[in-house]
Amino acid sequence: MEGQGNLETQIETLLNVEKQMRLAGDVAGTRKAVCDILQLCFEARAWKTLNDQIVLLSKRRGQLKQAVTAMVQQAMQYIDQTPDLETRIELIKTLNSVSAGKIYVEIERARLIKKLAKIKEEQGLIAEAADLMQEVAVETFGAMAKTEKIAFILEQVRLCLDRQDYVRGQILSRKISPRVFDADTSKEKKKPKEGDNIVEEAPADIPSLPELKRIYYELMIRYYSYNNDYLEICRCYKAIYEIPSVRENQEQWIPVLRKICWNLALSPHGPMQSSLLNATLEDKNLSEIPNFKSLLKQLVTMEVIRWTALWEAYKDEFENEKNLLGGSLGDKAAEDLRQRVIEHNILVVSKYYARITLKRLADLLCLSIQEAEKHLSDMVVSKALVAKIDRPMGVVCFQVAKDSNDILNSWATNLEKLLDLVEKSCHQIHKETMVHKAVLKV
Repeated sequence: MEGQGNLETQIETLLNVEKQMRLAGDVAGTRKAVCDILQLCFEARAWKTLNDQIVLLSKRRGQLKQAVTAMVQQAMQYIDQTPDLETRIELIKTLNSVSAGKIYVEIERARLIKKLAKIKEEQGLIAEAADLMQEVAVETFGAMAKTEKIAFILEQVRLCLDRQDYVRGQILSRKISPRVFDADTSKEKKKPKEGDNIVEEAPADIPSLPELKRIYYELMIRYYSYNNDYLEICRCYKAIYEIPSVRENQEQWIPVLRKICWNLALSPHGPMQSSLLNATLEDKNLSEIPNFKSLLKQLVTMEVIRWTALWEAYKDEFENEKNLLGGSLGDKAAEDLRQRVIEHNILVVSKYYARITLKRLADLLCLSIQEAEKHLSDMVVSKALVAKIDRPMGVVCFQVAKDSNDILNSWATNLEKLLDLVEKSCHQIHKETMVHKAVLKV
């Protein structure tokens, strides 16, 4: 009791000092008095008194911004030294209420909310943690370090994905431009001019920009895996593959390159897929995994692929992906791979045949006539292919029906070429005649 009374007396004395300094407009003195009050409460381990004093000091008339900032920053150092979880949560909530709506302590408030969200997550309350984190829009904080902003937004995205809120996760991920990871950090920082916002240094526990890049793309892979968007997953792995720390370590880039190859094979045929496929084939590192090089070559070569032979050759590799980086390729992956092989085979057939019977097409695809017709129809609907099926005759026509204007244009072009050839021939004949006459005169 005596110690408690002594503490109250000391606090009362310091409060009088703080009032004098505050009314006199002495920033340094007010800040020191406020910090001394908090230090006294902390040393006495009077956590309830500490919370009460924080609220009291923040609400005093004409309280200086610098004093509130110093008070919040000092109290944040005590969070990790609280005796139990309940006291810690109470202190964080007190500081949150004090810093709410004050732009000069917005960074501190963001860090407090992050700590509270982490506690909630550890308790298994992921939905509450995600809701807490979404309250803060760190992208508007001018004084916060770029890496800390990115790390905060990535934490928001991760919690949304953990609670299966994929729509909000994608919206939050768009706040980060992938170009920000390619910024040159080696350049010297310019000294801020007068009137500019001073950007704070990021805390020591914030990862570096290349590490944040990897975290960002791993989260995007989780999002795209939900939609089975193999091409976007491939592009994410490609970005991870380009990180210098990954390129330098063979143990890291081989699993990533394997994932790139699998997702390319699983992606629907298109310009972007073809571009990535050819770029990956030119990669020298691909020779380290010859199986995958031959897989991609089969997809590039205009030849029919036998699904049974391909699956027999790559089934073990496919199953083995579960034990590597990124885990398995998904529940539908084997079915989608078969679908892609069928699509590839139909495209190959369309290159070699103008007309083909459905029976022959089904034989080439190793499918029944009904299945072959279904896959062909799906490709026509998705505009991956132009074809017409004459069902009574059982014939597929891959030729494009030309418009009358196109036919006339092609004729005009052919006539122009023919006239050019005639003109060149006449010129050559005339030239030869002149040369021959000159020789005779001599």
